[in-house]
Amino acid sequence: MYQNFFSEYLVKVQEANAHWWKNWEANKQALNSPVNNALREINFDDTAKLLEQAANQPQAIVKLQSQWWEKQLEIWQNIFLDPSNTSCVEPEKGDKRFADEAWQSDVVSNFIKQSYILFSKTYLEAIESVEGLDEKAKERLMFFSRQTINALSPSNFIATNPELRQLTIDKNGANLMTGLEQLKEDVESSAEILKIRMTNQKAFRIGQDIATTPGDVVYRNDLFELIQYKPMTEQVNATPLLIVPPYINKYYILDLREKNSMVRWLVEQGHTVFMMSWRNPGVAQRDVEFGDYVTEGVTKAVSAIEDITGKEQINAIGYCIGGTILASTIAYYAAKRMKKRIKSATFLTTILDFQQPGDIGVYINKPIIDAVEIQNDLRGYMDGRLMNVTFSLLRENSLYWNYYVEHYLKGNDPVDFDLLYWNSDGTNLSAATSKFMLQELYLNNKLVQNKGVKIGGVWIDLKKINIPSYFISTKEDHIALWQGTYKGALHIGGQKTFVLGQSGHIAGIVNHPAKNKYGFWLNETLSDDPDTWLTEASHEDGSWWTHWNNWVAQYEAEEKVAPYPTGSEQYPSLMPAPGRYVKVTLPVETSEHAQ
Repeated sequence: MYQNFFSEYLVKVQEANAHWWKNWEANKQALNSPVNNALREINFDDTAKLLEQAANQPQAIVKLQSQWWEKQLEIWQNIFLDPSNTSCVEPEKGDKRFADEAWQSDVVSNFIKQSYILFSKTYLEAIESVEGLDEKAKERLMFFSRQTINALSPSNFIATNPELRQLTIDKNGANLMTGLEQLKEDVESSAEILKIRMTNQKAFRIGQDIATTPGDVVYRNDLFELIQYKPMTEQVNATPLLIVPPYINKYYILDLREKNSMVRWLVEQGHTVFMMSWRNPGVAQRDVEFGDYVTEGVTKAVSAIEDITGKEQINAIGYCIGGTILASTIAYYAAKRMKKRIKSATFLTTILDFQQPGDIGVYINKPIIDAVEIQNDLRGYMDGRLMNVTFSLLRENSLYWNYYVEHYLKGNDPVDFDLLYWNSDGTNLSAATSKFMLQELYLNNKLVQNKGVKIGGVWIDLKKINIPSYFISTKEDHIALWQGTYKGALHIGGQKTFVLGQSGHIAGIVNHPAKNKYGFWLNETLSDDPDTWLTEASHEDGSWWTHWNNWVAQYEAEEKVAPYPTGSEQYPSLMPAPGRYVKVTLPVETSEHAQ
């Protein structure tokens, strides 16, 4: 029985090896890409600095080593001499890698688990304890050390994971056979770094299972499509509402399924909702710039909405980098001394001040950014599959290695989960836009500087934004750190409301009131320090959606109006929502590209 399994598994491994060597040139280029070379050099330099500083303060290191040794002896004595005792070392709250009962009941596995956790904590504490090391260098060392430690977790290997060992025995190795097939498929669809599937890619169809709120595409240019959603109430708010999603993701995160669709909920509240759906760029769009998303993006959408509804002013929502584009557009209008086209602005997890970018900051330094620029210039765009893996590795245990274990070692089929489907349905970023974001925004933080950013031939100034604004950020956001988004809010003028939601970048925003899942914090006084603001804030139950809906009602006409017609003579309906651009998948060059 086992002989047959090992024979079949060996064949599968040989096939995988053959596939690797067949693509050796591509794999070799990936390993020696400018970005990987820059990462290796930076890690080498950071490690050298760490060792130099540690050598000058041996007492702190010796103390940690002594504590580690004492704790290691305690683990050994506790497990092998008195196994009835509770564990000496426990995983952090929320760490599900060692949840299976076998990690506790199996003596050897328990010893391995506790020793690993102790080593992990001690290693990271050793880096943290070294004084005199540049904070940015320390952050990078902590991050990349954590990546290595978690990649080598005993939970990721059959020999050291008791749950996997027993499963493999029970299934006669069938789990490994299935897992290897899934690994082979994922390697085929990855770019340079293994992109592990998170969900069943065939479970959802855009426009049929997700992104189903009825509407029409009423405008299209080379950059975006504009969707106008059909009304669901007899009368609607007089002021139209435009949503600007991030161009590094697809818009339907706000229109997944009926029970978690923000778009549908907004329409049900009487809003006339327009949504921008960005084009998924390929080589042909390599020169699309950040400013184009303002001058050929948002401003074009605003003009179309005015023609369709007859309203000179709109309310607008920007999500993540879409909020950065929205703020830049309002500042652009001000710089051009144009009439106010946007009555109020709502910013969802939006960074304006990039001094505190969150965990992604470990990649923000000149050598890495220069290397990324070289790589993107050669390709013409930043590959969305690489961005997807990069963001997943910011939370490697819950967004990467758990799927590695589930799909490749346990052989489980990916689940049908709309949010994970969206997360895997990535987009590219044009080379020019990527360069601007990394160099001018993340590295040099020019958006908040005087004459830092020029768009459409004029310098924009966020301080010239003088309309009511609503900022909603989330406490556990690791992509747009809420303390950083808070400081960004202080850079603009006008009346400002800051709200801090529970949960993270996605779940804290897509928080339907019917679920009554996450609450939020409120404090009308915006102090200079975000932590002071939070200390003095009050917690409210329920979704921030309803709070926002009451807020934006202040900027609506008192009387509602009959629903606006779909499109106009100048902007006729082109096709039903969700349109064409959102269906372009990665890699763009080999998919049926929208024209």
